[in-house]
Amino acid sequence: MPTSLSWKPYQLPQSDLHNTMKTPTLLDNPMQGKICLVTGSTSGIGLVTARELAQRGARVIVVGRSPERCDSAVEYIRQATGNHAVDYIVTDLSSQTQIRQLAETVMAGYPRLDVLVNNAGGLFVKRQVSVDGLEMAFALNHLGYFLLTNLLLDMIKASLPARIVCVSSAAHYGSKIYFNDLQCEKKYGYMRAYGQSKLANILFTFELARRLKDFPVTANALHPGFVKSNFGRNNGGIVGAGAKVVYLFGISPEKGAQTSIYLATSPEVEGITGKYFTNKKVAKPDPLANDPGTARRLWEVSAELTGLPITSA
Repeated sequence: MPTSLSWKPYQLPQSDLHNTMKTPTLLDNPMQGKICLVTGSTSGIGLVTARELAQRGARVIVVGRSPERCDSAVEYIRQATGNHAVDYIVTDLSSQTQIRQLAETVMAGYPRLDVLVNNAGGLFVKRQVSVDGLEMAFALNHLGYFLLTNLLLDMIKASLPARIVCVSSAAHYGSKIYFNDLQCEKKYGYMRAYGQSKLANILFTFELARRLKDFPVTANALHPGFVKSNFGRNNGGIVGAGAKVVYLFGISPEKGAQTSIYLATSPEVEGITGKYFTNKKVAKPDPLANDPGTARRLWEVSAELTGLPITSA
């Protein structure tokens, strides 16, 4: 077990197992017995998604950067749902080393993985680089999804049927993948970098769905809406001010999480894959998101940047 990550699984005593399974909120639910991992799940829509998966009877793995916030999130979810099968793993998802350790921890500690919700992300008003020397929005928002999903994919394939849910954003409209400047070294703008990363989320999801067409594993992307949360409020200036406006007038995390929950749990979308959703309905993404050539090229570049085989998945 990697020692550089904090890992807190809940070991349900056998004497309590029978009684817990009889808890009314956990009975007769299609998520009963399933194992779900949600990144960025210590606040906002990620926390609501994790809570609702637990409410539906799933065993949930919370992933976040802060041990204190992870611990608080787990205790909140357990108390709110009566489901004590909620664990956490502390991980900085902008670090490829920590993502690999996270994947190793999950594969060593759990027998299966039925649902993976890629939710963690950030917006950075000034250009920052990750510990791997990559532009932070691209490293966290896109490569975090790409690397973690691919590392866990064999486990997911063995848990059939399974679902992969990737939280994107309407900010992808009008964006491009700047293959000649992926790291925004020549030109940096926070929406340029963020929009590129959110477009990359959809391109990755659609390419993943194509590569998984022979497996009962679905992969879908979504826009959660403009949610009042702490997202972006750590930035100063106009970005921080804009985030505060969204916080005042945006939708609640409860509403923002509904499409993630829907894609992770609903029988209505069983077998539906390679789609972009808004408000629990299929929506049209930017035309570039449907370009298979761009998706394949992005996959190949992402594989090189993360040290994965280009043919993975």
